[in-house]
This record gives sequence, structure tokens and C-alpha cells, in this order.
Amino acid sequence: MRVAIAGAGAVGRSIARELIENGHEVLLIDKSPSSIRPERVPDAEWLLADSCELSSLEEARLDKCDVVIAATGDDKANLVTSLLAKTEFGVPRTVGRVNHPNNEWLFTEAWGVDVNVSTPRIMSALVEEAVTVGDLVRLFTFRQGNANLVEMTLPADSPYVGKVSGLIPLPENCALVTILRDGQVYVPTPEQPVEAGDELLFVVPAEAEDELETLLAPSAHPGN
Repeated sequence: MRVAIAGAGAVGRSIARELIENGHEVLLIDKSPSSIRPERVPDAEWLLADSCELSSLEEARLDKCDVVIAATGDDKANLVTSLLAKTEFGVPRTVGRVNHPNNEWLFTEAWGVDVNVSTPRIMSALVEEAVTVGDLVRLFTFRQGNANLVEMTLPADSPYVGKVSGLIPLPENCALVTILRDGQVYVPTPEQPVEAGDELLFVVPAEAEDELETLLAPSAHPGN
């Protein structure tokens, strides 16, 4: 998969390294000469250009990209980059970094953003995750599907501890996508049991979040 990342700062470089390790082809784009540091991610392609300019994106051959990630520290630049990628180059998947929470409402399909990633929200979610068990934590929103990626650390008194995941009567259109346990990732097949302390990641419609939370941790939410 070919991925273009607008913004070669710490965030962009970290994403690039992760993608390269997973076997993807990555192009880093930045308009600041001081940010063009190929030695920091030697296996990536680098381009000194402004991702908000159509000519720059043509030079980057965005029409050959499967994914464009707008990861600059400027929300306006991320919106424009996403919009150009989607409307002018037909990029199948765009991801927009949200730097300021007040701008999150702009990062929608109308601006060419398939998935928005709010750094403040994720940081907040990780803080919540560290101190809560049995509470559903929303990590981010899939705008295109009107669904959310959520996480719950399964409490010891959940009625489904020790049972296989296939027996959990999940709400309609809800899917268990990953089980994290002791630093390992487990594929949630119907025969895979869940245990107390497991971090369960679900894709779930927003309107079904309360139902899912009450199902998995009823004693933690007696008022629901």
C-alpha cells in the first residue's frame, strides 16, 4: 500500500516508521526545509512541498496513493490537504489529524476526511483508560460509517468473564475487533474466551454504546 503523509514532524515521522515496519510504501511531504530529514526515516520517500498546493500534490503523485494522512500541526492545512486528496485525486482513504478540539466538527466527509484522529481526545481517552475498568472509552469516530472505535477493560465481575466471545449477545451492528491481553493481540474468533482485565476494542454505532457498556459491566452501571 502506498501512503502519503503530509507533515514530517514528530507525529508524521512516527506514523511513517510504523507503516514502513508493516511493509507499506511511504512518502513524507513537508513545506519546511528544516523538517526534511531523510536520515530520520531513511526508508521513506521525502518531498519538500506544500501539501495545500495542487501542483505539489501532483508532484507527489497522489493519484497513485491508497491513503493520505494529513498530520501537520495546522488544522487548516490538514483540511485542505484532505479535501484536495479526495476531490482532485480520488484517494480512497484520507485520515485527518485534529490538533484543536474545537475544530473537530469540521473534519467530516464534506471536507474529504474519512477518519479524523483527535490527538487531545485520544490522550484524554488513554488517561481515562488508565483509571477506569468497566467504562467504555471512545477512541475515535469513523465518520463514513457513523460508528466509533471504543475500548473497555473487562471487569472481574462481568457476566461474560471466562466465556467465549461468540456467546456475548452484542448489540446490532456492533463488532468485537481485537482483544488485548498481557501485551498480546488476540483475534476475536467466536471460540476465543474473554478474561477479566482484557482490553476489548469494538466498532459500535454511537446509539448502541450505552447498551454495550451495560451488557459487559452491569454492576458498574446500575442506573442504566
